[in-house]
Parts: sequence; C-alpha cells; structure tokens
Amino acid sequence: MKQLIRFFSALFIALTLLTAVGCASTKTSAGTGEYVDDTVITSKVKAAILHEPTLSSAEINVETFKGVVQLSGFVNSNEDIKKAVEVARNVGGVKSVKNDMRRK
Repeated sequence: MKQLIRFFSALFIALTLLTAVGCASTKTSAGTGEYVDDTVITSKVKAAILHEPTLSSAEINVETFKGVVQLSGFVNSNEDIKKAVEVARNVGGVKSVKNDMRRK
C-alpha cells in the first residue's frame, strides 16, 4: 500500500513539473501568462489609437510579443507615424515600440 502511495505521489509531482515546464516561455515563444498579457496590451494600444482622432486605426496593425509592440501599416504623414508611436508608448505594460509603419 505504501508503495502505491509513493508511486502516485511521484507521478503527481512529475506531471506537475511537466505542466510547469510546458507553460514556460522561451526566446521564440511566450508562456501562457505572457500571451495573455500581450493580448491585453495589444487591445489597449488598438483602443488608444482608435481614440486618437488624427489617426486612421483601420490602417495600423498592432502586434505584441513579450511587451514589445510592433506597429505596421500605412499612414498619411510622418507626424501620424510619430503620434502612433507616442500613443503606443504611453500604454501601460509596453516595454518598447517597433515602428514598421510606412507613409502612403
């Protein structure tokens, strides 16, 4: 009976460790918590751009990976590019902003 309890205890510990390692992040993939955080940051940046009257949010794409926001798409002027980057930087949780936007 004691051997059976030890076996199940060891099995439970092994499964717990495998689950924890499976949710960990690497250089090329985000962990579960980071993925959720990035999704929230992306939503906040999109909302901030949407509420900026000078920017056309439909033409600006936002992606986030480990807190780094990447902006891409087309805008009307260099001032729009600067404004979009500024708006993104002011969102909570953003570590840095990569600008891949182009002028029309």
